[in-house]
Amino acid sequence: MYSNIEDYALIGDCETAALVNRNGSIDWLCWPAFDSDACFTALLGTKDHGRWQITPDAPVTACKRRYRGDSLILETTLETDDGAITLIDFMPPRGAASDVVRIVRGDRGTVTVRMELIIRFGFGAAIPWVKRDKDGGVLAICGPDMTVLHTPVETHGENLTTVAKFEVKQGDSVPFVLTYGPSHLKVPAPINVDEALKDTEEFWKEWSSRCTYKGEHRDLVMRSLITLKALIYAPSGGIVAAPTTSLPEKLGGSRNWDYRFCWLRDATFTLLVLMNSGYTDEARAWYRWLLRAVAGAPAEMQIMYGIMGQRRLLEWEADWLPGYGGALPVRVGNAAHAQLQLDVYGELIDAFHQTRVAKLDLEDGTWAVECEILEHLASVWNKPDHGIWERRGPGKHYVLSKVGCWVAFDRAIKSAESFNLKGPVDTWKALRKEIHRDVCEKGFDPRENTFVESYGSDVLDGAILLLPALGFLPADDPRVKGTIAAVEKYLIRDGFVLRHDPREVTGEVQPAEGAFLACSLWLAEAYIKMGEIAKAEELFNRVVAIANDVGLLAEEYDSGVKRQTGNFPQALTHIALIAVAHNLASTKRPQEKKVERAK
Repeated sequence: MYSNIEDYALIGDCETAALVNRNGSIDWLCWPAFDSDACFTALLGTKDHGRWQITPDAPVTACKRRYRGDSLILETTLETDDGAITLIDFMPPRGAASDVVRIVRGDRGTVTVRMELIIRFGFGAAIPWVKRDKDGGVLAICGPDMTVLHTPVETHGENLTTVAKFEVKQGDSVPFVLTYGPSHLKVPAPINVDEALKDTEEFWKEWSSRCTYKGEHRDLVMRSLITLKALIYAPSGGIVAAPTTSLPEKLGGSRNWDYRFCWLRDATFTLLVLMNSGYTDEARAWYRWLLRAVAGAPAEMQIMYGIMGQRRLLEWEADWLPGYGGALPVRVGNAAHAQLQLDVYGELIDAFHQTRVAKLDLEDGTWAVECEILEHLASVWNKPDHGIWERRGPGKHYVLSKVGCWVAFDRAIKSAESFNLKGPVDTWKALRKEIHRDVCEKGFDPRENTFVESYGSDVLDGAILLLPALGFLPADDPRVKGTIAAVEKYLIRDGFVLRHDPREVTGEVQPAEGAFLACSLWLAEAYIKMGEIAKAEELFNRVVAIANDVGLLAEEYDSGVKRQTGNFPQALTHIALIAVAHNLASTKRPQEKKVERAK
């Protein structure tokens, strides 16, 4: 049996993250970084692939959980007929080593609790050598990896599992600390649990206090910002799309991808929501990561990179894992890193332009890098590519890809004219005009009065909703209005927006994909630009209503079975949620900052 994706909550230390099931089991953790091998992989398999569960020995009659204030400290209260306990789970901001801290607090009565720790390195494939440390810790070592468990509770080995059973009375507090370290170094020293909890709470309290958003749905916006912060790899500033791999877009299907990398596509929106929410330090770090990652020959620029800017993200399959709910294959790495996706050029140049508009310091040489990239783009913009949805197979002339090229030249022109920067502006203006005409002639279907997925196509995709947000055409343009009407006609299922047109024949024999939550929020953005605020609010509220009990959202939502699908939690979904919340608030509170891309 496997749990629904929304049964999980997130904890992390801004270098990696873990997913905690409502049943008290940590089923996913890649250590020591987001892109490392997992040591708990039950999310994509069984408990024998690694998990860490702490739960009452008796049947649980009720479960309630929450985050402690605006933090990433998770509290899960589990009730039984004999009493109640609360699990306090967190990862302190990274010190000398990385720790997962679990505190069992007695709330009522006397509860017998059992602990099962199953460590399996290498995505569940490698059983470690387990022994006692001289200080009493439980050491697990396999190749380069090592963990050590410290707890006052007596533990023992049983069937390749470290287990314990103990009683917790009201007022008791029983700690467990699992620490990671490289196996060739000294065993990490135990930490003071009370100090770690206090430090973690103060860290998140100080960080959250910098949020400048004052509008409605502040709790959801704050939770989304905290989630975004948790997905930032602090040493480099890179932001992973999600902390997971191979959670299926289609339940039972094969569209299972590794999202533990950093996509350029999310750059502009990420910068805007961070800057407009008061987080300029994170915005600067993200911008600097972008600049380092794309440095080099423009022709070799990729659509995604590793958390430190690595370029080679080779894809392979972990064929020993049965997959989430049987969805195969389980993929590690992402072959899409080598695809040509032209829209990312627009995202990158737009991100640098927005950084200038926000008056953040740019490093010397940034403009020179942009000019080189634009020179390369001038020679490739009219080529087919694989598009925003990273289709595998032959390329097409995707409408959003061409619009992304238009954005690149448009923002370069605006940067040059607004900030006195030298460049071949006349050439860029000619290219901007040519691309605009090309898209309007070849990417627009006059019979349906709508832009389409790709040149010559008679189907739509959710990406065309971005045209007004990108400034390609104003929201009151009849062609934009027609496009929105066509999306409402063909891409809406149960009130949510699909990214692929169901009329499209692909030859795939798979279950239907869920609605893409970012697309639903992009439609809400389009409504705001069109002045249809009530429709925007209705759609926004529909999306936030399917967030789980601690405010987290995945990539997609299957309205048929009412379940979240895809990798979780998804940065792009939470970024889009923050943007819509800001822009809805600005319609009621003019002083509230807009997340406006077309500046």
